[in-house]
Amino acid sequence: MKKIISLFTAICCMAVFTACQKKSDHSPTKPDGKLDKCTLRFSWWGDDERHRATLEAIELWNTIHPEIEIVPEYGGWDGWTEKVTSQMSGGTEPDIMQINYDWLATLSPDGTGFYDLNDLGKQLDLSGFDNEVLSFGKVNNKLNAVTVSVTGRGLFYNADVYESLDTEFPRTWDELIELGDTFSIKGFYPLDLDIQSGGTAWYLAIVYVQQTTGRDFISMDGKLGFTADDIRMALDFYKKMEDHSVIRTIKTRTDEDGNAALYQSPEFISGNVAGVLEWGSSVGKYEAVLPEGSLRTGPFLTTQDGKSSGWMIKPSMLYTISKNTEHPDEAAAFMDFLLNNSECARILGTSRGIPASRYAFESLEQNGLLTGLAYESDSMLDGLDTVTISPYMELPRMKEFYNTAIEQVSYNLCDTKTAADEMYSSITDYLERMK
Repeated sequence: MKKIISLFTAICCMAVFTACQKKSDHSPTKPDGKLDKCTLRFSWWGDDERHRATLEAIELWNTIHPEIEIVPEYGGWDGWTEKVTSQMSGGTEPDIMQINYDWLATLSPDGTGFYDLNDLGKQLDLSGFDNEVLSFGKVNNKLNAVTVSVTGRGLFYNADVYESLDTEFPRTWDELIELGDTFSIKGFYPLDLDIQSGGTAWYLAIVYVQQTTGRDFISMDGKLGFTADDIRMALDFYKKMEDHSVIRTIKTRTDEDGNAALYQSPEFISGNVAGVLEWGSSVGKYEAVLPEGSLRTGPFLTTQDGKSSGWMIKPSMLYTISKNTEHPDEAAAFMDFLLNNSECARILGTSRGIPASRYAFESLEQNGLLTGLAYESDSMLDGLDTVTISPYMELPRMKEFYNTAIEQVSYNLCDTKTAADEMYSSITDYLERMK
């Protein structure tokens, strides 16, 4: 394998390519079914594990298709949405992009924001995907994107800390609350939730309410399914977790961590915080900062009577092609390579979650690579009555509403009813404007 270029070098190179001259508006280039010599840009976000694996996969591509050069553009998640949005508005986006689920609603609300992949069947094989998975990337009957993997948030715990306290991972919501009292004696927390861009704290609270009421938070077409009382129930549950020291208060977290993400927190690395709620496709960054084997998968929480519905799944990420690309056939061929090539699948492993492509999945299975926390968590999700997340739920403005309400409750700036009523009104108005 060739020496992989440093992350910092590639990120610096990224700025050069994103500063290219804006492409003029034009109709999408028609595919001709042939592969010609060209240079393509491919962008993604992720952690170091994903970066290294993807760069190695690109090297493999270069040995197969030396005439089609792939220029990598990558970085961390923070600020990535804004970066891509700016590129899209200026017509300087890469040819192939890894995108987030909610971007379809904001960047291609009528299905014309990205290339229609239905037109690229000569180079892009979709026979390894079931129809439901393909539907995640469809907008207005146009296939804007292909799902890379399907994931859900799982609970992961520092087993060394739990064993030192002679406690087991919680199985029910009540057991989780009880653990807070047990851990607080040692000054520890059994779990923690951030209110950063991921909306993690709100996620767990609405799973609790969805399980309790049977109502979904937001429908796939952007309709609010919760009442104001349901939102209050979610905020009450969040406050209960703080009051019982299941999680740190926002003030405590800010005082101890500043703006650091939880996996970078000294409290998490030291074991004082002994659990995290994270997407299966992204849990590797938490695993990497703890001693090998310390982080383990916990059960999905249920009600006392064993009701396990309410947990949610979504495409962890999707691949799409720019509508402005001048090389649609070549871009589709590279996307097919990323999704379906067996050797590429072996290199990428589970750095983007468990592959949705049957061909990539079989490659990992044959090579004994379907192991680890992501696989364990996703396998457990398969046995639950899950809910597909609405893309509207993850819009940045929506997360602002969640986090504002949680901050008000955490800092005791208002009671949960007042915060819930304000949040209900804000979300209802916003969803109406979105339509």
